[in-house]
Amino acid sequence: MRAAPPSSPDVSARMSRQTNRDTSAERAVRQLLHASGYRYRTHFPVPGMRRRKIDIAFTRAKVAVLIDGCFWHGCPEHATSPRANAQWWRQKLDRNIERDRETNAQLQSHGWTVLRFWEHEPPDVVMHQVAAAVDREKTARRKGQEEGGGR
Repeated sequence: MRAAPPSSPDVSARMSRQTNRDTSAERAVRQLLHASGYRYRTHFPVPGMRRRKIDIAFTRAKVAVLIDGCFWHGCPEHATSPRANAQWWRQKLDRNIERDRETNAQLQSHGWTVLRFWEHEPPDVVMHQVAAAVDREKTARRKGQEEGGGR
């Protein structure tokens, strides 16, 4: 998809400042997880999709945490539709949503548990859900190893 020309210099400047990693929502969740003793990788590559990254990855437990921005990923509560270049933006945002589905399917096909959250969700709530999933997966993997006799 070709980039549409910016509708104004203000829009161009605002969009160029948008971050796609280490957002305040990601940092808040990571800080809580780390303080609770959880260790993880950031911006970990999605298996088989070199250019896509997992925001917070628990590689041993195979838990992928993705924290999506409301505008860019189509939050049902907070998404907005720009009026300028409306058709181009609708296609762009719809493609982002489709890419999220593709990423989820790819991770799941490689045995990962995928957790997606919106940037507006309270970091402590997200942290507790992530911690519960990581603990569950670690326990399940440990039991599987014990039953299979492997390490």
